[in-house]
Amino acid sequence: MYIAPQFSIFMVNKPGVLAQVLGEFAKAKINVIAITMTDSVEHGVMRVVCATPQKAKDVLSKLNMPYSQTDVLCVTLDNKAGALAVVAEKLAKNHINISYAYCTAGAKGGRTTGVLKIADVKKAMKILQQSHKKNSKSQPVVRPSRSSRK
Repeated sequence: MYIAPQFSIFMVNKPGVLAQVLGEFAKAKINVIAITMTDSVEHGVMRVVCATPQKAKDVLSKLNMPYSQTDVLCVTLDNKAGALAVVAEKLAKNHINISYAYCTAGAKGGRTTGVLKIADVKKAMKILQQSHKKNSKSQPVVRPSRSSRK
């Protein structure tokens, strides 16, 4: 579990715009950890968590793409039914609201990453870590933040 910057990128809803952004990320060798898209008739919003946030900011600035940045909680989960529900229930019991969430596809070893937008990510992280210590089989797996692993 770690806190990561998420970019919400605002795009015109027309062919090629998403491909352009993702293509520039690829050229810059930016690994996308998690991504989701929402749309309306006129625009789309891509929410993305990248392994190298500063490089992503540089690409977005170069493309002149409007974006906002916010911290999200990334939780490592088993890729199985109910894994995210366990996390949501623990947070709900502690009166912590999840504004939105999305998950990555399954990764090596049957794991997935749940991305949670929560007003107080540090409080949520503390609650989930305490819960994990009480029950070694509980989710999520706690790991060091990306910045401390460098």
